[in-house]
Amino acid sequence: MPELSIFNIASTSEKLSTEIIRTPLINWPKKVAQRRFGKNTQVVTKLEMLQHTGSFKARAALLAIQQLNTRQIERGVTAVSAGNHAAAVAWAAGRAGTTAKVVMPSASNPYRVALCRDYGAEVVLVKDVHAGFEQVRLIEAEEGRFFIHPFAGETVALATATIGYEFHHQLCAQGQALDAMIIAVGGGGLCAGVSSAIRLLEPNCEIYAVEPYGADSMYQSFRAGSPQKIDKVDTLADSLGAPHAEAYSFSLCKKHLEAVVRVSDEEILQSLYYVFQDLKLAIEPAAAAAVAALAGPLRKPLAGRRVGMIICGANIDTESYQRYLHMGADLASA
Repeated sequence: MPELSIFNIASTSEKLSTEIIRTPLINWPKKVAQRRFGKNTQVVTKLEMLQHTGSFKARAALLAIQQLNTRQIERGVTAVSAGNHAAAVAWAAGRAGTTAKVVMPSASNPYRVALCRDYGAEVVLVKDVHAGFEQVRLIEAEEGRFFIHPFAGETVALATATIGYEFHHQLCAQGQALDAMIIAVGGGGLCAGVSSAIRLLEPNCEIYAVEPYGADSMYQSFRAGSPQKIDKVDTLADSLGAPHAEAYSFSLCKKHLEAVVRVSDEEILQSLYYVFQDLKLAIEPAAAAAVAALAGPLRKPLAGRRVGMIICGANIDTESYQRYLHMGADLASA
């Protein structure tokens, strides 16, 4: 399988630069970071939640559609997702003047379903994400639409690598470098790309991935030594609810990561509260997973170091967010 190179990552970054937001970095307040994450620990976050469509997914969707030929554009595209990828594909399709038909689990957050429709997509609801992959293949075969995968393949990894590429250069402009990076994992596309870029640009940086216990396909794949499927996705961080790992993303993660750690939904909710309390940011649960890892299983290993993480998305309805925030606050005060 092809490795990513600095040349390919840099050229992809340049290709996307006119349409993608170069999202900012912010530092976690020092005194609060030490209380949350350990003495002398510094935390730098990249706010990819401010990207088009509210998540990092816009990068890969746009790059995929830029690579289509005229016939493929005419036939339109399709995707399967709990929300963020579907919204990104709908947005990118609209910018390219084509149509999108997206498949979503019926339990998807209603806000995300409405967001996809607002971007012009036709939405097909199915039982769960496993059924979603079956349905999207039928759409691809019957309608000739181009399937844009949510987390597999070189296109996804190249697009997400631009996040790591930006992160590095933004830090360099501040005269800083990372000791460690924590990346949330759904299917592994974000982690595959970011870890590749960081490993090439900062070879001494330790890189960790984090998954919810209820959606730990990459953790299980690391244990088995090959891509694995899970029988059921059971986490409130539904953006991380991939039912399986794919070979390409797995191979890059396996090469570049120190380890994959897991966090509970309760730890994610508590960290969602921390993000609001400390950074004044309203995010979706998946975006709190990296914070939960640093506050939990990686607290001792990374204490006293400069740690990077990506706040990857903020697509959540007001009612759900308020409920999660109150739950997180209760857990933090217990």
